[in-house]
Amino acid sequence: MRDRIYIEDTRQRIRQGHPWVYDNQVLRFEGRLQPGGIVQVFDVKKGPLGQGYFNPKSKIRVRMLTKDLDEPIDAAFFHRKIKAAWDYRQRLGQPESCRVVFGEADGLPALVVDKFNDVLVFQTLALGMDRFKPEIVQALREVLAPRGIYERNDVPVREKEGLEQITGPVGEAFDTNLIMTENGLKFHVDLAEGQKTGHFLDQRLNHAALEHISKGARVLDCFTHTGGFALHAAKYGAKEVLGLDISEDAVALAGKNAQLNGMEGICTFKAANVFDFLSGPVKDSGRWDAIVLDPPAFAKSRAALDNAVRGYKEINLRAMKALPPGGFLVTCSCSQHMVPELFRKTIADAARDAHRELREVYAGGQPPDHPVHWAIPETHYLKCLVLEVL
Repeated sequence: MRDRIYIEDTRQRIRQGHPWVYDNQVLRFEGRLQPGGIVQVFDVKKGPLGQGYFNPKSKIRVRMLTKDLDEPIDAAFFHRKIKAAWDYRQRLGQPESCRVVFGEADGLPALVVDKFNDVLVFQTLALGMDRFKPEIVQALREVLAPRGIYERNDVPVREKEGLEQITGPVGEAFDTNLIMTENGLKFHVDLAEGQKTGHFLDQRLNHAALEHISKGARVLDCFTHTGGFALHAAKYGAKEVLGLDISEDAVALAGKNAQLNGMEGICTFKAANVFDFLSGPVKDSGRWDAIVLDPPAFAKSRAALDNAVRGYKEINLRAMKALPPGGFLVTCSCSQHMVPELFRKTIADAARDAHRELREVYAGGQPPDHPVHWAIPETHYLKCLVLEVL
């Protein structure tokens, strides 16, 4: 008999397509379940649910891979899934640098693959997926024929899965420093040392939303990181842009990106604490026509959500107070636990306390290469609002 898990799926999450089976859903086991091994999953009341990989040490006991109890989970399986993911991106006309596999949303839980020009970077963030690295690499080579593949498994979440942190090229080494293009702008990317897989690819459409609010404007880009919003503001006609980030390394890279695009005369970057700047020097720096807030995830876990809400409210309140009537606030959240409704409520609460009114100009999220799966709310993590502050 195959290894089996019997669960209670009272809310029908798994049957409707959510891939995570939690420890408190498991009722009993059959067989000799191996950490990272494939198990069949059954609802004790409604029968078979499919197959997934198992980890007894994780709160997520099983991550589902298929609804077919008998489908082999082998090299051919990963080739089909990765080809389907890539075909989807090509059909929707995604740019040369994009996300190739977005984990659960592409039916491959805990696998992330990004494409930068003609090279790939991947992460296997759970024990079961990590066991299939050879099959994944083989499929990536067959489907995309990249010049090189780089592993960026240097994330703390792997330790919770009992995995070590690993980075480096898979196969022949190659230069990990390259230049990619986004919306006609050039950005330096360091696959080995950059954030996550080397560069954030998910703000592409939101960066472009600055087009109609930037012409002739003075723009303050807070949490600028590599200068994404700042450079787009300059591209779309801003007369002056100041980018702030607490990281000296980020500020240096943003400056390099400005030089790469011939925008060093428009864009200036400095290391600063954004919270302090918005309550201090910003008041003495003249009139800002637009302020961008793109902070790192304040809520990295559900337990941190209350503090995150306070942080988002405070930073938005300070930005609103620093804008003149008719100025624009571009505000983002990449915290999956900060759901869209809560994010909007938090911004509205900040506006009330700042005695300002808001008019919505744009509401955006993730581009199609980071698809939102309707049965998996966790895949909808990025929110971006462009608001006129009255």
